[in-house]
Amino acid sequence: MAMDNVTAVFQFLLIGISNYPQWRDMFFTLVLIIYLSTLLGNGFMIFLIHFDPNLHTPIYVFLSNLSFLDLCYGTASMPQALVHCFSTHPYLSYPRCLAQTSVSLALATAECLLLAAMAYDRVVAISNPLRYSVVMNGPVCVCLAATSWGTSLVLTAMLILSLRLHFCGANVINHFACEILSLIKLTCSDTSLNEFMILITSIFTLLLPFGFVLLSYIRIAMAIIRIRSPQGRLKAFTTCGSHLTVVTILYGAAISMYMKTQSKSSPDQNKFISVFYGALTPMLNPLIYSLRKKDVKRAIRKVMLKRT
Repeated sequence: MAMDNVTAVFQFLLIGISNYPQWRDMFFTLVLIIYLSTLLGNGFMIFLIHFDPNLHTPIYVFLSNLSFLDLCYGTASMPQALVHCFSTHPYLSYPRCLAQTSVSLALATAECLLLAAMAYDRVVAISNPLRYSVVMNGPVCVCLAATSWGTSLVLTAMLILSLRLHFCGANVINHFACEILSLIKLTCSDTSLNEFMILITSIFTLLLPFGFVLLSYIRIAMAIIRIRSPQGRLKAFTTCGSHLTVVTILYGAAISMYMKTQSKSSPDQNKFISVFYGALTPMLNPLIYSLRKKDVKRAIRKVMLKRT
């Protein structure tokens, strides 16, 4: 970010939940439960995948990456929200604010791209199971995961370096954490370039991946219809439905924030929408994608037997 256009704003005041004092206790308890669940669920999945050789398969390469992303993404903002919940003056320095914005953007972008790669993996597994091990071999999975990480870093760097922010002394952020839309709202200069860059990056990280995921699940649904067993169809539809629900929460909440003009957005609305993709999805992903699988249940039993 170019520093010549930034005034002498050295720290930001995060409003967070302080303008709703009646919700403070409930908010703290809810975020604490969500964060602990995120740590336990995702941390356990990473341990389990690396512990059991039977889980060293393509889909679990993606799931271990997803768990690590969720672990980092939740840690980027939720502990700070907890600490600031009862703070009278929750200030954050400008370098820390910028670092938090960059890290959160990179992790969220990587997760959106990784979910698209996982949808492709499921399409191959269900539509062409006989060639699955050939198409989705180890190097291909590692390449797709690395591409998600690398692309997210490049897009985030392009977005952050293109920002031109002139704060004019304003330093109050109506959010739980430093977030790019909240920073832009503080500027007193023309933000058309900033909004254009956000729109372009959102198309590549939200709209296109979400469209690909939807098309993938349509193809998966068509393959499921051809399953002869009613129980098999029901189980497959239930699994895909739960996956699609979590994906829709993540993409839908993010698209509703980033792909509209900032003049029509409400700071209070945005910060509570961010809870859906910043807190709920990292907690739900291990349960929806991993812990209900037979392979994972078998690995859990193996771990429990070794401890007894």
